[in-house]
Parts: sequence; C-alpha cells; structure tokens
Amino acid sequence: MNLNVRGGAGDITKADVNVKPQDNLYLAVNSEWLSKAKISPDRSSTGAFEQIDVELEKQLMSDFAEFASGKELPNVPNFAKSIELYKLAKDFDKRNADGAAPIKEDLDKLLALTDYKDFQAQLSDLYKAGYPLPLTLYVDANMKNTDIHSVYIGGTGTILPDTTTYESDRAKPLLEIYQKQAESLLKLAGVDEAKAAKLVELALAYDRRVSKVAKSSEEWADYPAMFNPVKTSEFAAKVKNLDFEKLLKDLFKEAPDEVINTEPRYHEHMDEMFNEEVYPEIQAWMIVKFVSGRAGYLSQAFREASFPFSQALTGQKELVSQEKHAYHLADGTFSEVDGVYYGQTYFGKEAKEDVISMIKKMLDVYEERIKNNSWLSQATKEKAITKLRALILKVGYPDKIEEKYYRYDIDPALSLYENMKSVSQVNIAYNLERLTKPVDRTIWLMPGNLINACYDPSRNDLTFPAAILQAPFYDLKQDPAENFGGIGVVIAHEISHAFDNNGAKFDEKGNMVNWWTDQDFAEFNKRTQQEIDLFDGIQYGPVKLNGKQVVSENIADQGGLTAAVEAAKGDKLDMKKLFENFARVWAIKQHPELIETVLSMDVHSPGPLRANVQSQCQEEFYKAFDVKPGDGMYLEPEKRVTIW
Repeated sequence: MNLNVRGGAGDITKADVNVKPQDNLYLAVNSEWLSKAKISPDRSSTGAFEQIDVELEKQLMSDFAEFASGKELPNVPNFAKSIELYKLAKDFDKRNADGAAPIKEDLDKLLALTDYKDFQAQLSDLYKAGYPLPLTLYVDANMKNTDIHSVYIGGTGTILPDTTTYESDRAKPLLEIYQKQAESLLKLAGVDEAKAAKLVELALAYDRRVSKVAKSSEEWADYPAMFNPVKTSEFAAKVKNLDFEKLLKDLFKEAPDEVINTEPRYHEHMDEMFNEEVYPEIQAWMIVKFVSGRAGYLSQAFREASFPFSQALTGQKELVSQEKHAYHLADGTFSEVDGVYYGQTYFGKEAKEDVISMIKKMLDVYEERIKNNSWLSQATKEKAITKLRALILKVGYPDKIEEKYYRYDIDPALSLYENMKSVSQVNIAYNLERLTKPVDRTIWLMPGNLINACYDPSRNDLTFPAAILQAPFYDLKQDPAENFGGIGVVIAHEISHAFDNNGAKFDEKGNMVNWWTDQDFAEFNKRTQQEIDLFDGIQYGPVKLNGKQVVSENIADQGGLTAAVEAAKGDKLDMKKLFENFARVWAIKQHPELIETVLSMDVHSPGPLRANVQSQCQEEFYKAFDVKPGDGMYLEPEKRVTIW
C-alpha cells in the first residue's frame, strides 16, 4: 500500500467486500451495503440520511393522506392549512384543466414592460410581488450587533450550479438542455415558438454576464466576507443606473441609513448589469426565470417539461409521483408546522432527555479540551469557554410556531399557483417588516422533521431536529459507543462550528467580534490551512475536492470526532464500534451527475471522505484497528491535523 493516502486505499465510491478497516475504514464497514443498495428512480442518491428520509416520507405521506380524507386533525396551529395545500397540490385534474391560465396575468405583466425606464419605475412593485430580479435584497440580523436587523443587498445566482461550472466541460451540454427546456416551458405558457427561442437566447446571455461578477461557492463559503456595511447614500451613489434610495424608500416605511453590501464585486459592476442597452436581456431573464420557477405549481405537462435540467444535474431517473410532489410542496411551505406535528407525534421525551445529557457531556469535554489546549493563550481560552457556555440548545422541535405561518391564507377556491404566490408575498412583506423589530432569538433554522443539525453563528445556538435523533445516528437501544460515533459526533460537530474559520469570528452573543489574541489567531489560521491542504485535490468519483470551499465543515468534523472520541474514551467504550458507526452514518451511493453538481457548490466534503480522512487523524483509530505504516489508512503523524 502507498503511504500518506488521504481517504484510504482504493476507489472509495466503489464497493470492495474484501477490504480491511486498516486499508479503508469506510469501505470495510459499508461495502456489503454498497453492493446491494439501489437508488430509487425518483431520487439521485441513497444512504444513511436518505434511508431515514424515505421512512419519514412514507410515514408523513400516509398521515397526510389520512388527514386529507377526513381524519381528525391534531392540535397543531396552522397544520390544517398544510393539509389544505396538500389537497390543492394533489388535485391534478384541476391543475391540468387550468394549464397555463393561473400564471397568464403575471406573465403578461412581465411581457408588457416596455423599456428600462418602465422596469425602474416598477422595481419595488416587482420585488414585493415576488417576481425574479437580478438582485437580492433581504432583512437579517446585523452581524456586528445581532440585537438589531439590517438590509442586505447583493446580486443573483447563476443557472448553472456555480460560476466555476461555466469553465468546465459540463457547461455546454447543461446549457443546451436548459435552453430546450426553457423554450418548451415558454411555449406551454403561451409564448410563440420564435419569441420563446429569442427570449431564452437573451436570458442565457444575461446569465453569462452574471457568471462573470457573481460570487463562487468558494467565495460564499467565507461567511463573514459578506458583511460590508456602507452608508445607503454611498452605496446608491456608486450605481448610476438604479435608484437604490428610491427603492428602499418604496420598500420600507423609513429607509435605512446603512445597508450591508454582500457582494462588492457585483456592486462595482451593477451599472454594466443594469442599463437600457442590456434591458432586453434583463426582461428575458426575468420571464424565463418566472416561468421556470412556477412550473411546479402548474399542470403535469409543466412538471414534465421542467424535469430535464434537474435530471442532467442529478442523474435522477424519474419524476417524483404526483402524491409525493404534493406532500413535499405542502411540507416545504409549512415546514416548521409539519415539524412540530412530527415531533409531537413521533419524538419521545426519554430520547430528548438522553440527547440533552449527551450535549451537556460534549460541552464538558469541549471545555476540558479548551482548558488543556497547548496553542491557545489563557485570555483566548477564557473567551472561548464563555462562548461555549453561552450556546443555546434547541432539541426536537420549537415550543412555538413562527408568526408568518399564521399569516398564510390557503384558499381552496383559488389555484395552487395563486396560493403559492400569496405565501411568497406574505414572506416578502414579513421579512421587510423585521427591519424595525428586535431580533427573535427563539426562531429555529430547521424544522423538527429534517434529518440534519446546525449551528447559527449570529444566535450562537445549536439545533438538533427530532428526525435526526434515530438510528444509525442515535438509538436508546444501540451500544453507547455507536451513539457517540453517530449523534455524539454530530453534536460535537455543531459545537465545533462555533470555532471553525467562520464561527471563530463571532462572540458569545453572535456578534462578529475579534476575541482572539493576534498570536492565537495566526496559529488558528495556520491549522486551518493544514485542514484545507488535507482535503484539497482528493479525487472523489469524477471530480477533485476544493479544500478551501469545504474547510469550515471539515474543521467541524475534526473537532466533532475528536470530542466524541474523548468522551467515549472517558467512559471506556469500545472504540471500534465508535469508528465503525461513524463510517456507517456516512454511507452513500450517488449518481455521477449528482457528485459533480454537489461538489461544485457544497461546503461539505463527501461523506465517505469525511469518515476516512478524519479517522486518519485520530490516534485512537490507529490503536483500535492496529493500523501500521503500509496500511491504506495510515497517514504519517506530521500529516495529521488537529485543531480542536
């Protein structure tokens, strides 16, 4: 075997039932599963996360069907609205009979825009109505004072998964598929063939302009870099062709004195992106984006016509069934409401208490590791522990449902499109209203029925939805070592985000404040670079990893596994079982198209590499499996990375 193999010996995406954990931990644990696993035709991957999701989907779809048929509804605020939307989405007889009629008035409004002057005059109305625009404007917590809100302004994204995709071999075939798809959708919407072709041509030309100035996924991965506060008058003065001060006055009762410029490069080029000469491209881009974005609310013909581009990006073989589509549309709209229903119905009190005790144990382990850290000064250690102890825990599902769901009005007399349009406009108005209101720190970023977890740097809180708190991540009945290798790592991973390359720049209140000494932060940056180098260039299926793009998640993985190992070691648990379950939770099988798409834009490394590379950096892994030089999993000590 070769020495210094990052990710273990062999092709980690292909099963090898004869491989040993010393050569490839992930394949040794998962190869039997990989050799038998089948990807459902209406999905693009399968794995530990997906298998839980499939069962959750089956359960909730069954529940939704029963409630839609008249079963008594649970006492969950706004849940009746979710079921009403589900019924509307499932009524394909009406959707098919309506065809393109529901969007005709709104499409005609876009087609009737006469020139750039007309576009500018209607800009605020277009924004409030929810039309696609080549700029982003929203209200969120101020990153340096998270008690108040600010207005954030930036550009727009590209049609292809990332700006870098335009320079890849995938660009031409993907854009050709998108072009044909967009033309088909426009024709279904009632636009004649010649005009449809011209509009799509112009829209793609504008998207190419966007790709040259928009941020890449790697750039967006540097979360604090989006915080560039500037006086509104200064921001507006640098854009001659858009009246930003008027736009803000139209959108808010009182225009803010300051805005946050999330994309300085886009701002610098705004006059090139917005002008009379380019206007035909802007209008075409808006029309194509509008019809493409609303296809899922219309007939089956629209759904089928909008599938090829998604299929090319993911490798998914079949469109999801109408019933699944209806469930996902309702659940996506009423996510928090449905999550509360799921949590109240399926999440046990005993499991919640046990998970909270594990979180507290991980926090204790983390505190000890910080206290005993060899490269931090005492001053920085004290600040880090203060932040650690200020973390707010959100486990299972929220105690209250956010106000916006009470504002949604689902009217069965209207079309699905009209109802979704109403929801969108409520969301826009609700977001704009936040500017003059204090930040609500009780809001959850994830619903209870999502198989995931997160850390929010601006609130300094941890969220563990009920849905992830099940096997293989967690089970009261499975070996404690397996729980540490599953949910234990997930818990410590999210804690570690408070101290990754982004989270490290925020204090215990979620404010972007430097609480490090210069010397400590220089050492942290050195170790961050080592984490970048550790993953950069690793081959995974058809592509290579970008270490800088995935560094924040890799830092969290490193800290998460280290803390879980430390906690399990203290309880004298079986380390083999811990590492085996750590590898098991990352089991995944994906279509090659999805791998290419995800790796171009995701800030996470592929699961199999997360399992192997982080294990390669753990001394306990070498002891548990007697890994020696010459084994595929052996990584020389000086190559191993330790941050937390």
